[in-house]
Amino acid sequence: MTILKSVLLFGVAAFLEIGGAWMIWQGVRENRGWLWIGAGAIALGLYGFVATLQPDANFGRILAAYGGVFVAGSLLWGVLVDGFRPDRWDVAGAIVALGGVALIMYGPRNA
Repeated sequence: MTILKSVLLFGVAAFLEIGGAWMIWQGVRENRGWLWIGAGAIALGLYGFVATLQPDANFGRILAAYGGVFVAGSLLWGVLVDGFRPDRWDVAGAIVALGGVALIMYGPRNA
């Protein structure tokens, strides 16, 4: 159950951080305005809060592992929202990054 909770929290965090950054991008680069920028800033703040809900209490471990989730999630966001088509190197990199997440977060630990 702890792993499932952790994975779900990583998913929510990725949605908020990537979505927030995308909204700011839209506000600035696509001239959608301050409402998009503000909504993005709020989403980014919520991401920071969600990250604190991880079952593991080690900040460095959580943020290091989240980096891999961010890599894969960013590519997925691009596919679903922006019509981006990753090549095999993008996909391979995302798989490697998620493998790092698994090792960092869920590898066996000596107590």
